[in-house]
Amino acid sequence: MKTVAFIIPPTVELLDLAGPAQVFTEAKVHGMDINIQFFSYSDDPVSTAGIGFGQIANFKTAILKEGDFIFVPGMDNEYVNSIAFKAERSFFNWLKECSDRGITVCSICTGAFALGHAGLLKDTECTTHWRRVEALQKQFPQARVKADILYVKSNNVYTSAGISAGIDLALAILEELKGALFTHKVARGLVVYHRRSGTHNQQSVYLDYRNHIHPQIHEVQDYMIENLSKENDIESLAEMVGMSPRNLSRVFKEKTGSTVLEYLTLLRKEFASTMLNNPEYTIEYVASRCGFKSSRQLKRILKN
Repeated sequence: MKTVAFIIPPTVELLDLAGPAQVFTEAKVHGMDINIQFFSYSDDPVSTAGIGFGQIANFKTAILKEGDFIFVPGMDNEYVNSIAFKAERSFFNWLKECSDRGITVCSICTGAFALGHAGLLKDTECTTHWRRVEALQKQFPQARVKADILYVKSNNVYTSAGISAGIDLALAILEELKGALFTHKVARGLVVYHRRSGTHNQQSVYLDYRNHIHPQIHEVQDYMIENLSKENDIESLAEMVGMSPRNLSRVFKEKTGSTVLEYLTLLRKEFASTMLNNPEYTIEYVASRCGFKSSRQLKRILKN
């Protein structure tokens, strides 16, 4: 079982902490076997919003192994620039030791400064909140700081921009661990319908086309994902959600930017590409599982 350890520093930004933590909490709801833990390096940390956390276990008590993850969320900028923060050598040394043991160290927003003090940003691509990019580069000149990007994965050091970008990073990690379809289900539960990549140009058919909040269209999309081998004709889909075929076609196109047939074809193509990685599956079997009429039709669509 993998462990995801969240550090709660003084003056923590709540959403930097809560966003990624909720991603993995939702993953547990969907059956992922993962251990979520919280640690601090100070007594009684308080967030920038004034919410206290009480007694949190010290990071020195954490038992982590290769393949686990540590998240360091953002903090108030005044604290990040303080002597008190820069004096946390035992914590910074611990982060470095964890990284050396194959534990992935992740930061949200100004949490990147902790990674910098730990020596993890040397010759490493990284990012932070756009307001702090220049300061991060100045403090750690050997870091390769990237601006205008949501998150960067460099070796076993992952950094992300501010606030909601931590959710994007957590979803990206989840996709690495459990695949795109599982991540879609988690994002759906979080009402995050538009997965953003680090450079915001990667695509996932399970997560893209979901940047809307229309419940009936989401219901149709979910049904098609789970029932690719069925006919999925517009009349049946429309009846399922209590809409006329004409209205469903219009609203689906308006909300997703794609027709029902185009979206269904993309889903079938994606699932077929995944299944074809299994050498035990014949192309005829894959075609039938994905709702194609023949292997010839599947080959033609994959070619296009």
